[in-house]
Amino acid sequence: MKLQELAGAERPLDYQKLVFDYQPHPDQHAATPARHPVVIVGAGPVGLALAIDLAQQQVPVVLLDNDHRLSTGSRAICFSKRSLEIFDRLGCGEAMAAKGVSWKVGRVFLRGEEVYSFDLLPEDGHARPAFVNLQQYYVEGFLAERAAALPLIDVRWQNKVTGVEQKGDHALLTIETPDGPYQLQADWVAACDGSRSAVRQLLGQESHGRVFRDRFLIADVKMKVDFPAERWFWFDPDFHRNQSVLLHMQPDGVWRIDFQLGWDADPEVEKRPENIMPRVRALLEASPFKGAEVELEWASVYTFACQRMDAFRHGRVLFAGDAAHGVSPFGARGANSGLQDAENLAWKLAAVLRRQAPDALLDSYAREREMAADENIQNSTRATDFITPKSEISRLFRDAVLQLARRHEFARRMVNSGRLSVPATLHGSVLNTEDADGFAGRMVPGAVAADAPVADGWLLQRLAGTRFAAVVFGEGEGAQASLRALTAAELPLQVERLPLDAAHALAAARYDAQDGTTYLLRPDQHVCARWRRPTAAALRAAHDRALARA
Repeated sequence: MKLQELAGAERPLDYQKLVFDYQPHPDQHAATPARHPVVIVGAGPVGLALAIDLAQQQVPVVLLDNDHRLSTGSRAICFSKRSLEIFDRLGCGEAMAAKGVSWKVGRVFLRGEEVYSFDLLPEDGHARPAFVNLQQYYVEGFLAERAAALPLIDVRWQNKVTGVEQKGDHALLTIETPDGPYQLQADWVAACDGSRSAVRQLLGQESHGRVFRDRFLIADVKMKVDFPAERWFWFDPDFHRNQSVLLHMQPDGVWRIDFQLGWDADPEVEKRPENIMPRVRALLEASPFKGAEVELEWASVYTFACQRMDAFRHGRVLFAGDAAHGVSPFGARGANSGLQDAENLAWKLAAVLRRQAPDALLDSYAREREMAADENIQNSTRATDFITPKSEISRLFRDAVLQLARRHEFARRMVNSGRLSVPATLHGSVLNTEDADGFAGRMVPGAVAADAPVADGWLLQRLAGTRFAAVVFGEGEGAQASLRALTAAELPLQVERLPLDAAHALAAARYDAQDGTTYLLRPDQHVCARWRRPTAAALRAAHDRALARA
């Protein structure tokens, strides 16, 4: 199948069986290597998201992938509210949310007894749920369909990058195809080619961090049960003593089960169905699923690792997603963080290519996302240490915390079965303008803008464009003064006005708004500045700073 044929294909599609055709390209026969603004390596969720974001900003993209299929098996399944908001900007959020299993409740068990439950999104007033569970092949499939609708994206399957040379104002890529090698020049290269990144190896770079001496088995099983979509985590259950187990619902009647195995487990032996199914049946016998018919769909064994590259930018090559950083699966921080990498990088590449910003703006991509990776690695490491204690003292501490958590709120805050992914607040970014006025709440410079209902829908969906945006609250003299300052600043902004009325009360509360309060948002919907009443000079200075022109 050609990628463009996805748009007219009969539904439903089996994304795991799709095979994309290798197609020769005129670039392969050019007398000198063709030059492109951006070449993305890797057509997984991060590479596809980045390509779509750039194309929506009118940047042509070549997307190379060494395979000709979407991912096999469920892989990443847990996509956060922020990822769904990003998918909304990319034009496929509704499809993701409709297909995914929405959830927000988690339950923690010790042995066979529930310790406590938690709600990840206890407040109303958000367009998207806290999380959806959706197999990675669906995410890639919906992204691929969206990419097929954008003529500025040139996807080349079975194009494997085998060489990368830095040439000052561009990078030179050597690419292997079924028809032999050819070369491309790229103003910028985005390496989104996964944890075994070939681009990283070709540049002689490594990821550093910690590999944990433990293994987990993923078993995707199909079963027909009537049960709510919740996250269940068992510590030391009777059906799998001295280990941990996680259960999640996915679409199509598929359930993800993670079994801790221990470091000495043989991965190949543990993946055999005759060894998996007794574990699954033991879980079912000790759960509300007792007696359910079950069928194994897919299995894999993985090792915990928390690592990242020292730097995400190397000259003309920028790294994103698993190519740049990796965490253990508990907490859903891998794919969600990679998608945040892509949205951070896309608008900055577009601004640099349009000569609206110096290439120092791309240094800010590296610094911001390195900081976010450190935050994710810290959370993932702490979760792994709690889930898999490596000493008797650590185990005694963990079990004591779990016992206390049955009755005491303070102990529940210490339980760590994987702190679930939230977007990083980019404190200290050089693109932020510090507050000159007093504000309360979480919408500090560097934070992702909070969603809220507005008169005709949802705030973030209204702000899903590709430009900087200014949100002005109120209709009185303060708001009029802020609007006059925006007009005088003569900036290329999307301007949105929100009255201070009952219909917008939640938005006003989340942004600590008064008449005239103004927020300046980056194209990736991060707050970069806020004022009670801005001046034209302050607006221009903050806009310049957010583009690394200060």
